Amino acid sequence: MRSALLVLALAGVAHADDDRAEKGNFGVGLILGEPTGICAKLYLKDDQALQAAVGAAFILGGIQAHVDYVFHPFILQKRDSFVLPFYVGPGVWMFDHTGSRDDHYFGIGLRGVAGLLFDFKNVPLDAFIEAAVVFDYGFKDAVGGGIDLDVGAGARFYF
Repeated sequence: MRSALLVLALAGVAHADDDRAEKGNFGVGLILGEPTGICAKLYLKDDQALQAAVGAAFILGGIQAHVDYVFHPFILQKRDSFVLPFYVGPGVWMFDHTGSRDDHYFGIGLRGVAGLLFDFKNVPLDAFIEAAVVFDYGFKDAVGGGIDLDVGAGARFYF
């Protein structure tokens, strides 16, 4: 019984790899939220990827960029038309606050992201929604460290 379950599990993993190979490993798209701009994702393995985004940060006012190393530890739902995995991972965050001349500063930080990925099977697209906690430090007098929350949603086209 255990060996039969192992064979089925391995067959499911191999099938998922075949789907990813047909779809492509690199996707580019748009993200709305914090930031609002361009996003990309590069699959390193079927369940691990690097994802990044750069764009306008409307709440803090400026330009924001981040890169995350995400794991897809489990699938919440698998249908004929899509797969719905949960993802989580660590990342780095950069921010350039573009206020007035006296209010301009640069910040860096670490972030932890979690999200849901709607990975469509029949078209080379995915859609996602995510939230990240950012532990940041602003390099300016009296700015110092802080905690921020980034929330975003978007879609990517895969090559």
